Amino acid sequence: MENETIYILAIESSCDDTSAAVLHNNKRLSNVVATQKIHEEYGGVVPELASRAHQQNIVPVVHQALAKANIDKKQLSAIAFTRGPGLMGSLLVGTSFAKSLSLGLNIPLIEVNHMQAHILAHFIEEENSKKPAFPFLAMTISGGHTQIVLVRDYFDMEILGQTLDDAVGEAFDKSAKILGLPYPGGPLIDKYAQLGNPKAFPFPKPKVGDLNFSFSGLKTSILYFCQKMVKENPNFLVENRDDICASIQYTIIDILMSKLKKAVKQTGVKRIAIGGGVSANSGIRKALVDAEQRYGWETFIPKFEYCTDNAAMIGIVGYLKYKESKFSNQNISAKARYVITESAN
Repeated sequence: MENETIYILAIESSCDDTSAAVLHNNKRLSNVVATQKIHEEYGGVVPELASRAHQQNIVPVVHQALAKANIDKKQLSAIAFTRGPGLMGSLLVGTSFAKSLSLGLNIPLIEVNHMQAHILAHFIEEENSKKPAFPFLAMTISGGHTQIVLVRDYFDMEILGQTLDDAVGEAFDKSAKILGLPYPGGPLIDKYAQLGNPKAFPFPKPKVGDLNFSFSGLKTSILYFCQKMVKENPNFLVENRDDICASIQYTIIDILMSKLKKAVKQTGVKRIAIGGGVSANSGIRKALVDAEQRYGWETFIPKFEYCTDNAAMIGIVGYLKYKESKFSNQNISAKARYVITESAN
Protein backbone atom coordinates (compact mmCIF):
# COMPACT_ATOMS: atom_id res chain seq x y z
CA MET A 1 0.00 0.00 0.00
CA GLU A 2 3.06 2.25 -0.18
CA ASN A 3 2.03 3.93 -3.43
CA GLU A 4 -1.69 4.02 -2.74
CA THR A 5 -3.70 7.07 -3.74
CA ILE A 6 -6.83 7.30 -1.64
CA TYR A 7 -8.79 10.55 -1.48
CA ILE A 8 -11.38 10.80 1.29
CA LEU A 9 -13.92 13.61 1.50
CA ALA A 10 -15.03 13.85 5.14
CA ILE A 11 -18.10 15.61 6.53
CA GLU A 12 -18.70 16.54 10.18
CA SER A 13 -22.03 18.00 11.40
CA SER A 14 -22.64 16.57 14.86
CA CYS A 15 -23.31 19.83 16.72
CA ASP A 16 -22.92 23.46 15.66
CA ASP A 17 -19.85 23.36 13.38
CA THR A 18 -20.18 22.42 9.72
CA SER A 19 -16.89 20.99 8.51
CA ALA A 20 -15.50 19.30 5.41
CA ALA A 21 -11.99 17.98 4.81
CA VAL A 22 -10.07 16.17 2.12
CA LEU A 23 -7.40 13.63 3.02
CA HIS A 24 -4.87 12.10 0.65
CA ASN A 25 -4.17 8.79 2.39
CA ASN A 26 -3.45 9.85 5.99
CA LYS A 27 -2.43 13.43 5.12
CA ARG A 28 -4.80 16.38 5.38
CA LEU A 29 -5.13 18.47 2.22
CA SER A 30 -7.87 20.73 3.58
CA ASN A 31 -9.96 21.14 6.72
CA VAL A 32 -12.67 23.80 6.46
CA VAL A 33 -14.88 24.68 9.43
CA ALA A 34 -17.89 27.02 9.42
CA THR A 35 -18.83 28.04 12.98
CA GLN A 36 -22.31 29.19 13.96
CA LYS A 37 -22.31 32.47 15.89
CA ILE A 38 -26.08 32.60 16.33
CA HIS A 39 -26.00 30.41 19.47
CA GLU A 40 -24.01 32.97 21.47
CA GLU A 41 -27.09 35.14 22.09
CA TYR A 42 -28.94 32.13 23.54
CA GLY A 43 -26.15 31.04 25.88
CA GLY A 44 -25.95 27.57 24.32
CA VAL A 45 -26.60 25.55 21.16
CA VAL A 46 -30.20 25.65 19.91
CA PRO A 47 -30.68 22.36 17.96
CA GLU A 48 -33.22 23.68 15.43
CA LEU A 49 -31.08 26.70 14.58
CA ALA A 50 -27.99 24.47 14.31
CA SER A 51 -29.73 22.19 11.82
CA ARG A 52 -30.83 25.12 9.65
CA ALA A 53 -27.33 26.62 9.66
CA HIS A 54 -25.85 23.27 8.58
CA GLN A 55 -28.20 23.24 5.58
CA GLN A 56 -26.94 26.69 4.58
CA ASN A 57 -23.27 25.89 5.18
CA ILE A 58 -22.72 22.36 3.92
CA VAL A 59 -22.55 22.99 0.15
CA PRO A 60 -20.15 25.98 0.32
CA VAL A 61 -17.99 24.23 2.95
CA VAL A 62 -17.62 21.07 0.84
CA HIS A 63 -16.93 23.18 -2.26
CA GLN A 64 -14.24 25.11 -0.36
CA ALA A 65 -12.64 21.91 0.99
CA LEU A 66 -12.33 20.46 -2.51
CA ALA A 67 -10.98 23.74 -3.88
CA LYS A 68 -8.37 24.07 -1.13
CA ALA A 69 -7.30 20.47 -1.69
CA ASN A 70 -7.05 21.24 -5.41
CA ILE A 71 -8.85 18.08 -6.47
CA ASP A 72 -12.00 17.36 -8.45
CA LYS A 73 -14.84 15.41 -6.84
CA LYS A 74 -14.38 12.74 -9.53
CA GLN A 75 -11.01 11.91 -7.95
CA LEU A 76 -12.58 11.01 -4.60
CA SER A 77 -12.29 7.41 -3.41
CA ALA A 78 -14.99 7.56 -0.72
CA ILE A 79 -17.18 9.83 1.42
CA ALA A 80 -16.79 9.61 5.21
CA PHE A 81 -19.35 11.23 7.50
CA THR A 82 -20.25 11.55 11.17
CA ARG A 83 -23.10 9.17 11.92
CA GLY A 84 -23.22 10.07 15.63
CA PRO A 85 -23.29 10.79 18.48
CA GLY A 86 -24.67 14.33 18.36
CA LEU A 87 -27.77 16.42 17.73
CA MET A 88 -30.13 14.46 15.49
CA GLY A 89 -31.13 17.45 13.33
CA SER A 90 -27.50 18.35 12.74
CA LEU A 91 -26.45 14.76 12.03
CA LEU A 92 -29.26 14.32 9.50
CA VAL A 93 -27.90 17.15 7.33
CA GLY A 94 -24.41 15.65 7.07
CA THR A 95 -25.69 12.08 6.73
CA SER A 96 -28.15 12.95 3.94
CA PHE A 97 -25.56 14.99 2.04
CA ALA A 98 -22.91 12.25 2.31
CA LYS A 99 -25.33 9.52 1.17
CA SER A 100 -26.48 11.58 -1.80
CA LEU A 101 -22.97 12.50 -2.91
CA SER A 102 -21.69 8.95 -2.60
CA LEU A 103 -24.67 7.74 -4.66
CA GLY A 104 -24.14 10.45 -7.27
CA LEU A 105 -20.43 9.71 -7.61
CA ASN A 106 -20.91 5.94 -7.23
CA ILE A 107 -18.19 5.68 -4.57
CA PRO A 108 -18.19 4.00 -1.13
CA LEU A 109 -19.85 5.55 1.91
CA ILE A 110 -18.11 5.28 5.31
CA GLU A 111 -19.85 6.03 8.62
CA VAL A 112 -17.74 7.33 11.51
CA ASN A 113 -18.31 7.59 15.26
CA HIS A 114 -17.51 11.16 16.31
CA MET A 115 -15.82 10.14 19.58
CA GLN A 116 -13.76 7.44 17.90
CA ALA A 117 -12.58 10.15 15.48
CA HIS A 118 -11.40 12.37 18.36
CA ILE A 119 -9.16 9.50 19.45
CA LEU A 120 -7.88 8.53 16.00
CA ALA A 121 -7.15 12.17 15.08
CA HIS A 122 -3.71 11.44 16.54
CA PHE A 123 -2.98 9.34 13.42
CA ILE A 124 -3.32 12.20 10.93
CA GLU A 125 0.11 12.59 9.33
CA GLU A 126 1.60 15.89 10.49
CA GLU A 127 5.13 17.25 10.47
CA ASN A 128 6.87 16.73 13.84
CA SER A 129 3.88 14.89 15.30
CA LYS A 130 4.22 11.60 17.16
CA LYS A 131 1.60 8.87 17.04
CA PRO A 132 0.72 6.68 20.04
CA ALA A 133 1.67 3.02 19.84
CA PHE A 134 -0.94 0.44 20.83
CA PRO A 135 -2.20 -0.10 23.44
CA PHE A 136 -2.82 3.39 24.85
CA LEU A 137 -5.33 5.12 27.11
CA ALA A 138 -7.47 7.83 25.53
CA MET A 139 -9.31 10.43 27.56
CA THR A 140 -12.08 12.03 25.50
CA ILE A 141 -13.23 15.28 27.07
CA SER A 142 -15.84 17.49 25.43
CA GLY A 143 -19.11 19.30 25.97
CA GLY A 144 -21.05 16.06 25.75
CA HIS A 145 -18.58 13.35 26.75
CA THR A 146 -16.03 12.42 29.38
CA GLN A 147 -14.53 8.96 28.92
CA ILE A 148 -11.40 6.94 29.53
CA VAL A 149 -10.96 4.41 26.73
CA LEU A 150 -8.46 1.57 26.40
CA VAL A 151 -7.39 1.56 22.75
CA ARG A 152 -5.88 -1.78 21.71
CA ASP A 153 -6.05 -1.09 17.96
CA TYR A 154 -7.75 1.30 15.54
CA PHE A 155 -11.04 -0.55 15.86
CA ASP A 156 -10.61 -2.32 19.19
CA MET A 157 -11.66 0.03 21.98
CA GLU A 158 -13.04 -0.51 25.48
CA ILE A 159 -14.63 2.16 27.68
CA LEU A 160 -13.08 1.87 31.14
CA GLY A 161 -14.93 4.80 32.68
CA GLN A 162 -17.29 7.61 31.75
CA THR A 163 -19.39 10.38 33.23
CA LEU A 164 -22.50 9.32 35.10
CA ASP A 165 -24.19 12.67 34.50
CA ASP A 166 -22.69 15.84 33.02
CA ALA A 167 -19.65 16.08 30.80
CA VAL A 168 -16.56 18.07 31.73
CA GLY A 169 -17.17 20.63 28.96
CA GLU A 170 -20.62 21.32 30.34
CA ALA A 171 -19.14 21.78 33.82
CA PHE A 172 -16.83 24.46 32.42
CA ASP A 173 -19.58 26.22 30.43
CA LYS A 174 -22.20 26.13 33.23
CA SER A 175 -19.64 27.41 35.75
CA ALA A 176 -18.85 30.26 33.39
CA LYS A 177 -22.56 31.05 33.09
CA ILE A 178 -22.83 31.21 36.90
CA LEU A 179 -19.99 33.74 36.83
CA GLY A 180 -21.82 35.82 34.22
CA LEU A 181 -19.38 35.02 31.41
CA PRO A 182 -20.69 34.77 27.81
CA TYR A 183 -21.10 31.50 25.90
CA PRO A 184 -18.97 29.54 25.20
CA GLY A 185 -17.51 30.12 28.65
CA GLY A 186 -15.03 27.24 28.94
CA PRO A 187 -12.22 29.01 27.06
CA LEU A 188 -12.81 32.14 29.17
CA ILE A 189 -12.42 30.19 32.42
CA ASP A 190 -9.12 28.89 31.02
CA LYS A 191 -8.04 32.43 30.12
CA TYR A 192 -8.85 33.99 33.51
CA ALA A 193 -7.56 30.95 35.43
CA GLN A 194 -4.05 31.74 34.26
CA LEU A 195 -4.25 35.04 36.18
CA GLY A 196 -5.62 33.63 39.46
CA ASN A 197 -4.74 31.51 42.48
CA PRO A 198 -5.88 27.89 41.90
CA LYS A 199 -6.12 27.20 45.64
CA ALA A 200 -8.01 30.36 46.61
CA PHE A 201 -11.39 28.59 46.91
CA PRO A 202 -11.44 24.82 47.52
CA PHE A 203 -14.38 23.04 45.88
CA PRO A 204 -15.46 19.50 46.83
CA LYS A 205 -14.50 16.63 44.54
CA PRO A 206 -17.17 14.00 43.83
CA LYS A 207 -16.67 10.54 45.28
CA VAL A 208 -17.39 8.28 42.33
CA GLY A 209 -16.24 4.67 42.18
CA ASP A 210 -13.96 3.00 39.68
CA LEU A 211 -12.99 5.13 36.68
CA ASN A 212 -16.31 6.92 36.28
CA PHE A 213 -16.85 10.67 36.58
CA SER A 214 -19.54 12.98 37.92
CA PHE A 215 -19.69 16.75 37.52
CA SER A 216 -23.27 17.66 38.47
CA GLY A 217 -22.43 17.94 42.18
CA LEU A 218 -19.44 20.15 41.47
CA LYS A 219 -21.61 22.51 39.38
CA THR A 220 -24.13 22.71 42.25
CA SER A 221 -21.43 23.46 44.81
CA ILE A 222 -20.03 26.25 42.60
CA LEU A 223 -23.53 27.72 42.22
CA TYR A 224 -24.23 27.67 45.98
CA PHE A 225 -20.79 29.08 46.75
CA CYS A 226 -21.28 31.99 44.35
CA GLN A 227 -24.81 32.72 45.60
CA LYS A 228 -23.60 32.74 49.23
CA MET A 229 -20.65 35.04 48.52
CA VAL A 230 -22.69 37.47 46.41
CA LYS A 231 -25.17 37.85 49.29
CA GLU A 232 -22.29 38.96 51.48
CA ASN A 233 -20.65 41.10 48.79
CA PRO A 234 -22.57 41.96 45.56
CA ASN A 235 -19.25 42.61 43.76
CA PHE A 236 -17.65 39.33 44.83
CA LEU A 237 -17.74 37.65 41.39
CA VAL A 238 -16.21 40.63 39.61
CA GLU A 239 -13.56 41.26 42.27
CA ASN A 240 -12.53 37.57 42.49
CA ARG A 241 -13.12 36.42 38.93
CA ASP A 242 -9.57 35.21 38.26
CA ASP A 243 -9.25 33.30 41.53
CA ILE A 244 -12.67 31.65 41.13
CA CYS A 245 -11.83 30.56 37.56
CA ALA A 246 -8.43 29.25 38.66
CA SER A 247 -10.02 27.30 41.53
CA ILE A 248 -12.70 25.77 39.29
CA GLN A 249 -10.15 24.76 36.67
CA TYR A 250 -7.77 23.35 39.29
CA THR A 251 -10.56 21.19 40.76
CA ILE A 252 -11.72 19.85 37.39
CA ILE A 253 -8.17 19.02 36.28
CA ASP A 254 -7.48 17.30 39.59
CA ILE A 255 -10.57 15.11 39.08
CA LEU A 256 -9.47 14.17 35.53
CA MET A 257 -5.85 13.48 36.45
CA SER A 258 -6.71 11.37 39.51
CA LYS A 259 -8.85 9.10 37.32
CA LEU A 260 -6.11 8.87 34.71
CA LYS A 261 -3.59 7.88 37.36
CA LYS A 262 -5.98 5.19 38.55
CA ALA A 263 -6.47 3.93 34.96
CA VAL A 264 -2.70 3.70 34.43
CA LYS A 265 -2.35 1.76 37.68
CA GLN A 266 -5.15 -0.66 36.73
CA THR A 267 -4.01 -1.30 33.15
CA GLY A 268 -0.25 -0.79 33.34
CA VAL A 269 -0.54 1.31 30.16
CA LYS A 270 1.51 4.52 30.39
CA ARG A 271 0.73 5.99 26.97
CA ILE A 272 -1.95 8.67 27.33
CA ALA A 273 -3.74 10.51 24.50
CA ILE A 274 -6.42 13.17 24.89
CA GLY A 275 -9.09 14.35 22.48
CA GLY A 276 -12.23 16.47 22.32
CA GLY A 277 -12.91 20.17 22.68
CA VAL A 278 -11.76 20.41 26.30
CA SER A 279 -8.33 19.02 25.34
CA ALA A 280 -7.60 22.56 24.10
CA ASN A 281 -7.58 23.68 27.76
CA SER A 282 -4.10 24.96 28.68
CA GLY A 283 -4.29 23.66 32.25
CA ILE A 284 -5.06 20.11 31.15
CA ARG A 285 -2.27 20.23 28.57
CA LYS A 286 0.20 21.42 31.20
CA ALA A 287 -0.93 18.73 33.67
CA LEU A 288 -0.26 16.05 31.05
CA VAL A 289 3.16 17.44 30.18
CA ASP A 290 4.01 17.51 33.91
CA ALA A 291 2.82 13.90 34.23
CA GLU A 292 5.41 12.82 31.67
CA GLN A 293 8.17 14.05 33.99
CA ARG A 294 6.54 12.98 37.26
CA TYR A 295 5.13 9.55 36.40
CA GLY A 296 7.10 8.54 33.31
CA TRP A 297 4.04 8.67 31.06
CA GLU A 298 4.22 9.20 27.32
CA THR A 299 1.54 11.77 26.47
CA PHE A 300 -0.04 12.71 23.15
CA ILE A 301 -1.77 16.06 22.83
CA PRO A 302 -3.54 16.97 19.56
CA LYS A 303 -3.04 20.17 17.60
CA PHE A 304 -5.61 22.81 18.55
CA GLU A 305 -7.46 22.48 15.24
CA TYR A 306 -8.07 18.78 15.93
CA CYS A 307 -9.45 19.40 19.45
CA THR A 308 -12.68 21.08 18.43
CA ASP A 309 -15.10 19.43 16.00
CA ASN A 310 -13.53 19.13 12.56
CA ALA A 311 -13.81 16.91 9.51
CA ALA A 312 -10.11 15.95 9.25
CA MET A 313 -10.53 13.59 12.22
CA ILE A 314 -13.55 12.03 10.44
CA GLY A 315 -11.38 11.67 7.36
CA ILE A 316 -8.60 9.73 9.09
CA VAL A 317 -11.13 7.18 10.36
CA GLY A 318 -12.56 7.06 6.85
CA TYR A 319 -9.11 6.33 5.45
CA LEU A 320 -8.41 3.57 8.00
CA LYS A 321 -11.82 2.00 7.34
CA TYR A 322 -11.34 2.29 3.57
CA LYS A 323 -8.16 0.22 3.78
CA GLU A 324 -10.15 -2.52 5.51
CA SER A 325 -13.19 -2.17 3.19
CA LYS A 326 -15.43 -1.19 6.11
CA PHE A 327 -18.13 0.44 3.99
CA SER A 328 -21.72 1.41 4.77
CA ASN A 329 -24.83 1.03 2.64
CA GLN A 330 -27.49 3.57 1.71
CA ASN A 331 -29.86 2.28 4.40
CA ILE A 332 -27.69 3.69 7.18
CA SER A 333 -29.22 6.42 9.35
CA ALA A 334 -27.94 9.02 11.81
CA LYS A 335 -27.63 7.97 15.45
CA ALA A 336 -27.89 10.62 18.18
CA ARG A 337 -26.63 8.18 20.84
CA TYR A 338 -23.77 6.11 19.47
CA VAL A 339 -21.49 4.25 21.87
CA ILE A 340 -17.86 4.17 20.77
CA THR A 341 -17.60 0.38 21.19
CA GLU A 342 -20.50 -0.15 18.74
CA SER A 343 -18.41 1.33 15.93
CA ALA A 344 -14.96 0.19 16.98
CA ASN A 345 -15.24 -3.33 15.64
